[in-house]
Amino acid sequence: MRVLRVRDPFHRGQLAIAALFCSLGFQYATWAARIPAIKTDLGLSAAEVGVLLMAAGVGAAVSFPLVAMLMRRFDSRRIAILSAIGLALMLPALAAAPNFPLALAVMGVDGFLVGCLNVSMNAQGAALESRHERNAMARLHATFSGGSLLAALVASGMNAVTSTVAVHFAAAAVIIFLLVAYASTGLLAEERTAGEEKKESGGEEKKKAKWVLPTSMTLWMCCAMAFGTVTEGAMNDWSALYLKDVAKASAELAPLGIAVVSGMMVIARLFADGWRSRWGDGRIVVVGSTVAGVGLALALLSGGLVPALIGFACVGLGVAAVTPCVYVAAANQGSDTLTLVAAMGTTGLLAGPPLIGFIAHASSLVWGLGAVAASALVVALCGTRIRWTSPAPVAGPAEEGVLTQG
Repeated sequence: MRVLRVRDPFHRGQLAIAALFCSLGFQYATWAARIPAIKTDLGLSAAEVGVLLMAAGVGAAVSFPLVAMLMRRFDSRRIAILSAIGLALMLPALAAAPNFPLALAVMGVDGFLVGCLNVSMNAQGAALESRHERNAMARLHATFSGGSLLAALVASGMNAVTSTVAVHFAAAAVIIFLLVAYASTGLLAEERTAGEEKKESGGEEKKKAKWVLPTSMTLWMCCAMAFGTVTEGAMNDWSALYLKDVAKASAELAPLGIAVVSGMMVIARLFADGWRSRWGDGRIVVVGSTVAGVGLALALLSGGLVPALIGFACVGLGVAAVTPCVYVAAANQGSDTLTLVAAMGTTGLLAGPPLIGFIAHASSLVWGLGAVAASALVVALCGTRIRWTSPAPVAGPAEEGVLTQG
């Protein structure tokens, strides 16, 4: 059978890695879309649903030591493929879970596998940029959002056909298997980063050391990632409530908060690699997070629906490239740094929304989102302390890979 193949190695690798990002977004949004059905099937209370959701995040957060060990022992290509396959299997396992404890265990394993795939696929993306000296990470992160959108469409279609979660999750698992099969044909072989080679050139005693204290720049990267994901996660969780309770938007308009933030992030990530090539990662992170923090702060001070939507758009636009840029900077320092930074990103997603809720409960939601604006400004400060790589070119229309019949 004749199939289309991409001859250009950069675009072949980019499409393969994008399939991993898409599979992760698709898997996450698939089970998230069926939370109401899972709640009904297992007879869960609202509190138990919260614990179930937290289990996935905790599994990802505590995966750091083991993921760090796996990244040193195996290459990112193998870890990415195996963890993506595991995530596909978690969907039918969750559908088959007969009670809350087993569902909790499945979600914990799911979170651990998310941690593995998150680190390994970002390592692949950073390796692609380093090997070809061309920016790609922002577009790869955009495909994660594309996978989430695909999952929402599939969930809607499956709901129209059947209300059975098991059938939906089985079909979703097949889609993930197809994405992984495609990804396996173009993932990159492992290469040592400059940071890892430097560590291994220090003698046998240093080679045997399993753990080393993070450098100050690593800590700045962890801080940037944590506060950046706090900003992303909190906006997704609290923007609709702000529009409804503070801006007095109607029930039909309240979801526009999430739509504006997510839509701006997807659009910005599609163009962000070009911005990175023109202005550099450091300037994109510092300027972007400043726009996010100042724009949201001004919207909160102004009040009203329109200023809020403009402020939310500033957040989506400003923070879109933060995580891709920080992942690249961390990967250039080696797998241990990348794993630690990724774990801090998960921690930010976990801690951010509850923390904003505590602040809102103690004062008001305006002050809660004010803390989100402050988080974005902290990212800008961290961005000035990180050593960024030089701008790399990004593929333009004239450089697109050639599709041929093979």
